[in-house]
Amino acid sequence: MTPNIVDVKAQDDYKILLSFENGEKKIFDMKPYIDKGFFKQLQDKTYFKTVKPHFDSIQWANGQDLSPDTLYLDSHLA
Repeated sequence: MTPNIVDVKAQDDYKILLSFENGEKKIFDMKPYIDKGFFKQLQDKTYFKTVKPHFDSIQWANGQDLSPDTLYLDSHLA
Protein backbone atom coordinates (compact mmCIF):
# COMPACT_ATOMS: atom_id res chain seq x y z
CA MET A 1 0.00 0.00 0.00
CA THR A 2 1.33 3.43 -0.95
CA PRO A 3 1.83 5.77 2.03
CA ASN A 4 -0.08 9.07 2.00
CA ILE A 5 1.66 12.32 1.15
CA VAL A 6 1.64 14.70 4.12
CA ASP A 7 3.67 17.57 2.63
CA VAL A 8 4.93 18.72 -0.75
CA LYS A 9 7.35 21.47 -1.73
CA ALA A 10 8.16 22.60 -5.25
CA GLN A 11 11.88 22.57 -6.00
CA ASP A 12 13.96 24.07 -8.80
CA ASP A 13 13.99 22.42 -12.23
CA TYR A 14 10.37 21.23 -11.93
CA LYS A 15 11.03 18.72 -9.18
CA ILE A 16 8.88 18.25 -6.10
CA LEU A 17 9.92 17.12 -2.64
CA LEU A 18 7.36 14.72 -1.21
CA SER A 19 7.04 13.85 2.47
CA PHE A 20 5.16 10.65 3.22
CA GLU A 21 3.34 9.54 6.37
CA ASN A 22 5.94 6.79 6.91
CA GLY A 23 8.69 9.42 7.25
CA GLU A 24 10.19 8.94 3.79
CA LYS A 25 11.16 11.99 1.76
CA LYS A 26 11.36 11.54 -1.99
CA ILE A 27 11.99 13.68 -5.07
CA PHE A 28 9.71 13.42 -8.10
CA ASP A 29 10.73 14.95 -11.44
CA MET A 30 7.82 16.66 -13.24
CA LYS A 31 9.85 17.59 -16.36
CA PRO A 32 8.56 14.63 -18.43
CA TYR A 33 4.97 15.81 -17.81
CA ILE A 34 5.00 19.60 -18.16
CA ASP A 35 4.94 19.72 -21.96
CA LYS A 36 1.83 17.55 -22.23
CA GLY A 37 -1.80 18.71 -22.39
CA PHE A 38 -3.30 19.65 -19.05
CA PHE A 39 0.13 19.84 -17.41
CA LYS A 40 1.45 22.64 -19.71
CA GLN A 41 0.28 25.25 -17.19
CA LEU A 42 2.93 23.89 -14.81
CA GLN A 43 5.60 25.47 -17.03
CA ASP A 44 4.75 28.72 -15.22
CA LYS A 45 7.15 28.43 -12.28
CA THR A 46 5.00 30.65 -10.06
CA TYR A 47 2.00 28.38 -10.64
CA PHE A 48 4.16 25.25 -10.31
CA LYS A 49 5.13 26.32 -6.79
CA THR A 50 1.47 26.39 -5.67
CA VAL A 51 1.28 22.58 -5.41
CA LYS A 52 -0.45 21.31 -2.25
CA PRO A 53 -1.15 17.93 -0.65
CA HIS A 54 -4.61 16.71 -1.66
CA PHE A 55 -6.08 13.64 0.05
CA ASP A 56 -3.44 10.92 -0.54
CA SER A 57 -1.74 12.75 -3.42
CA ILE A 58 -0.92 16.29 -4.62
CA GLN A 59 -2.82 18.83 -6.68
CA TRP A 60 -2.50 22.27 -8.24
CA ALA A 61 -5.31 24.85 -8.17
CA ASN A 62 -6.64 24.01 -11.64
CA GLY A 63 -6.85 20.29 -10.92
CA GLN A 64 -3.57 18.91 -12.22
CA ASP A 65 -2.66 15.85 -10.19
CA LEU A 66 -0.87 12.51 -10.37
CA SER A 67 -1.68 9.14 -8.90
CA PRO A 68 -0.17 8.43 -5.48
CA ASP A 69 1.39 5.23 -6.86
CA THR A 70 3.14 7.12 -9.68
CA LEU A 71 4.49 9.70 -7.24
CA TYR A 72 5.79 7.06 -4.82
CA LEU A 73 7.15 4.47 -7.23
CA ASP A 74 8.70 6.85 -9.78
CA SER A 75 10.46 9.09 -7.26
CA HIS A 76 13.83 8.64 -5.56
CA LEU A 77 14.88 9.11 -1.96
CA ALA A 78 15.82 12.69 -1.08
